[in-house]
Amino acid sequence: MGRVANGSAGLLALALLAACSGASAPKPEGVAMAGGAQGPAVTFSPQDKAANVPTDQPVVVSARGGTLKSVRVDGGKAGALKGVLSADGTNWRSTVTARPGASYTITAVSADAAGKQTQTTSAFSTVKGNKTFDIQTITPNKDDTGLTVGVGMPIMIAFDKPIADRVSVERNLTVRSSRPVEGAWHWFDDSHVDFRPLEYWPAHTKVRLEAKLAGVRGGPGMYGKRDVRLDFKIGREQITKGSTDEHVLYVRRDGKKIREMPMSAGQGGQWKFYTTSGIHLAMSREDATLMTSPGIGPGGAGYYSLMVYHTVRISNSGEYVHSAPWSVGSQGNSNVSHGCVNISPENAIWFVKNTLIGDPIIITGSPRKLEPTNGWGHWQENWKDWLKWSVLKDGPTITF
Repeated sequence: MGRVANGSAGLLALALLAACSGASAPKPEGVAMAGGAQGPAVTFSPQDKAANVPTDQPVVVSARGGTLKSVRVDGGKAGALKGVLSADGTNWRSTVTARPGASYTITAVSADAAGKQTQTTSAFSTVKGNKTFDIQTITPNKDDTGLTVGVGMPIMIAFDKPIADRVSVERNLTVRSSRPVEGAWHWFDDSHVDFRPLEYWPAHTKVRLEAKLAGVRGGPGMYGKRDVRLDFKIGREQITKGSTDEHVLYVRRDGKKIREMPMSAGQGGQWKFYTTSGIHLAMSREDATLMTSPGIGPGGAGYYSLMVYHTVRISNSGEYVHSAPWSVGSQGNSNVSHGCVNISPENAIWFVKNTLIGDPIIITGSPRKLEPTNGWGHWQENWKDWLKWSVLKDGPTITF
């Protein structure tokens, strides 16, 4: 059957025809007639035979003079579009994005007050796309960070192509958590968008990222290739703090001090030899790391290439908390490193074993500040600055 006729003018003409001729009125296309009364009027958006419909335009089906019993939106190879029915049964709206270059058929079954059911159909096609974009990497992940992470862990998404339509993409990124957490996305550039809470994640929170990007517009003629879901959880709260003036690292777990470790930080003199001050995050845990002198090649004065053991990376500028048996005598009283945080072999073994990726490691006392883009320096931006690069701004996560 075709679309349901809608509008009071058509109904008035039908009534006049029946009164003047004394014959049965012709049945309007798409309208069920029961007991001489007109069935529900069903309307569709997009309209029947509409073409080049944006993929993110919701499909809406409404019934007047009755209720909807079922709605199906079939896209063939593109799949069906899921949706929800209103509490009163008069409106249905799709909840997922359509695919580009697809043809959809809407089949709606409505019922009037007497229970008489009518099936009505409509069709539309979406705008064509000539290229796709995809998520290249998501952090955290099983292989690089593990799926139990520290309370400071951001969600970091890298796309394989630059995103021009940030609004469409960001509004299809949903963060769910077992506890309500206020947070926001932040675009570092056209290919990277990250999420962090206003404050650290509550310990033992379960988190789910739903990136419903299949068919989502990323730019002119470019649409998302697939949907992605990631589940991870936050571990215990562990925060490590140390001062380059006091030369000690204090590790607190769930508010209780569990370890105190003498340390030696960057010796300074040159800017690159200062340990950065700020809120670092544990980025990796490594059994062994080859460290070379920053900015100095082989044969240059001060060049070194040294294998260092039991390391926790805290920035992209070469800073680690690591085992340094050669500086044990300076640990706890002076700064002698080239920028790393030196601790004893025993403490380093313990620290690697007891650190989760995403644990905050806060260093103070140095004149050199950690830049927000140096590694995972997300917490170096205050909330106002973080929101400057968010399209939708802040809001609570959806609990589950």
